Amino acid sequence: MKRSKNGTPKRKSAKKKNLGKYKSGLEKTCADLLAESGIKFAYETEEFVLVDKFRYDGTYFKMTAKGKDLSDRSNAIVLPIRYTPDFLALDGSWIIETKGYTPSHHDFPMRWKLFLRHLMDLDKPVPALFICKNRHQIAQAIEVIKKLSHGKGANKGAAGRNV
Repeated sequence: MKRSKNGTPKRKSAKKKNLGKYKSGLEKTCADLLAESGIKFAYETEEFVLVDKFRYDGTYFKMTAKGKDLSDRSNAIVLPIRYTPDFLALDGSWIIETKGYTPSHHDFPMRWKLFLRHLMDLDKPVPALFICKNRHQIAQAIEVIKKLSHGKGANKGAAGRNV
């Protein structure tokens, strides 16, 4: 193994899998299982704006990533908060979000809660929602989706609450 500059041995990277358009092995697994089950889906096709952009009119100083000094962000536009789910039913009846081991996604719980609120505020039936972290949970979600699509609550407008 090669040593890095700081003396810690460099890990050999695992052989990269061919994931195609998917960002992780778990997303590819989910797509494969949905396809094997004959369930049609869209992958990361819809972006939801959870909080619109806005201008903060007051005095606003912000820390910078590398600099020691604060950055003046007064009167700057604050970017919107967006969320793009991984897998969506073509008819909008369900959404699957895959989350494997993600220690750096500390903002996901907040973003997910904003997404739930956003869905409730829309004047539409709420979809069934699934957050899956492994193959077994994806298989469970697919079984629930199959049950919902066979008339067991899929058209009642509150499928997400009955799951």
